[in-house]
Amino acid sequence: MANVVVIGAQWGDEGKGKITDLLSRSADVVVRYQGGVNAGHTVVVKDQTFKLHLIPSGILYPETECVIGSGTVIDPRALIDELDKLDELGISSQNLFISNAAHVTMPYHRLIDQAAEERRGAKKIGTTKRGIGPTYADKSERIGLRMIDLLDYATLRDQIEWTIQYKNGILEKLYDLEPLDPVAVVDEYIQYAERLRPHVIDSSLHVYQAIRQRKNVLFEGAQGTLLDLDHGTYPYVTSSNPVAGGACIGTGIGPTVIDRVIGVAKAYTTRVGEGPFPTELTCGVGEQLCTRGAEFGTTTGRRRRCGWFDAVIGRYAVRINGLDCLAITKLDVLDEVDEIKVCVAYELDGSRCEELPSSAYAFARCKPIYKTLPGWKQPTDHCRSLSDLPKAALDYLKFLAELMEVPIAIVSLGASRDQTIIVEDPIHGPKRALLYENSEPQVA
Repeated sequence: MANVVVIGAQWGDEGKGKITDLLSRSADVVVRYQGGVNAGHTVVVKDQTFKLHLIPSGILYPETECVIGSGTVIDPRALIDELDKLDELGISSQNLFISNAAHVTMPYHRLIDQAAEERRGAKKIGTTKRGIGPTYADKSERIGLRMIDLLDYATLRDQIEWTIQYKNGILEKLYDLEPLDPVAVVDEYIQYAERLRPHVIDSSLHVYQAIRQRKNVLFEGAQGTLLDLDHGTYPYVTSSNPVAGGACIGTGIGPTVIDRVIGVAKAYTTRVGEGPFPTELTCGVGEQLCTRGAEFGTTTGRRRRCGWFDAVIGRYAVRINGLDCLAITKLDVLDEVDEIKVCVAYELDGSRCEELPSSAYAFARCKPIYKTLPGWKQPTDHCRSLSDLPKAALDYLKFLAELMEVPIAIVSLGASRDQTIIVEDPIHGPKRALLYENSEPQVA
């Protein structure tokens, strides 16, 4: 039995969907603990591609229970649309459960998000404009609606009418937008509530009971460490806590039940939206990585900025999350690169800097200090064990593991489930040093 947290070790989009999908084979319960419809996972099974936004990746396994925890914010309209699409593909949602304490994204959240981002002009954050930030803001202001409120028709109308009266003042006076009709919003959300009612439960109790029964529980985060509200590259961050500690808060379980934390990182680095990116490549190889890696967002379709692997943010992710091991994804994207650079430190105002600066202004001044390694110039997407990899590719993985000071347990070489090297099963395998400290390659 193991309770495992899967987090993104970069700026999100690391391929967590595939890794979570792989680990879900051994999981009894998969929990999504934060974020909203602003995030997304792409999972490829044989010739079929599934794009998930709110629903945990484990939904593709019929026997696996999937839980949307209280730390997630739910856009009912988007969730129902996702359920409908899965139903069309023959995927059952019978084992999907939603926390009754999860907060609900309302129409005014989306409108305020869009208007506020446009008002920022040159100082825009890069929000997806899906209303996630304003939903979390209302949660903190203690005027938000939760799923349990959505199901209580006796009080729902009063809550929505009061809140819309308050929000209409903001929409009209601050953003010069048309006011919302509270009656229409109530009627719309009552329909959503009826559709989702069978899935709403006390999810904290449900997960706790699963842990007491010694089931395998997989905790799935959205976005990545560097987008964490408290520990990311503020202010260019999301509105929740994607780090491993967020799994406890966003699920309602204690930290002592977590057995392992696995970080997912690409073999290079990407970032979507605004904010400093020291290793960004604006032409040439950057375009090559974007094209070969199909670097476009699952949720928004936005082009991702691409750059070399950044070990400074990697070591930061290890520290902030307490990572036990790594999953390195998209190694195959580097197959055609002549030489590969890895950022081992920064130059900041003339001095060497090996830790991530807390100041966004200081981070924007950081220049990467690179170590250059030879490329392998061979296809790797067919490799199924470490011994199949070209020596230069294996050396590259070892170098990353030694820089990050954490073992590599999984190597992904393509979008499909089978395009994977499992060095160690993070759920059932023992904690061992793999691809680290000059260890010999071990093949599961």
